[in-house]
Amino acid sequence: MKTIYDIQQLLKQFGTFIYIGDRVADLELMEAELRELYHSQLIETRDYQTALLILRHEIQLQRERQRQ
Repeated sequence: MKTIYDIQQLLKQFGTFIYIGDRVADLELMEAELRELYHSQLIETRDYQTALLILRHEIQLQRERQRQ
């Protein structure tokens, strides 16, 4: 797993499609969904950690772009 697209595909396997229209909100909702999947023991620890790192990095980038 290396991209936001990869995370979207993982979520799609569980029937989760996220599109609000606000990029940061979409990413935060993906993070919440991943957390639920992890706590329900439906995804592996490594996948969860990798996805979180990718999402948090992208959220940070998006927030920096919004400030400019």
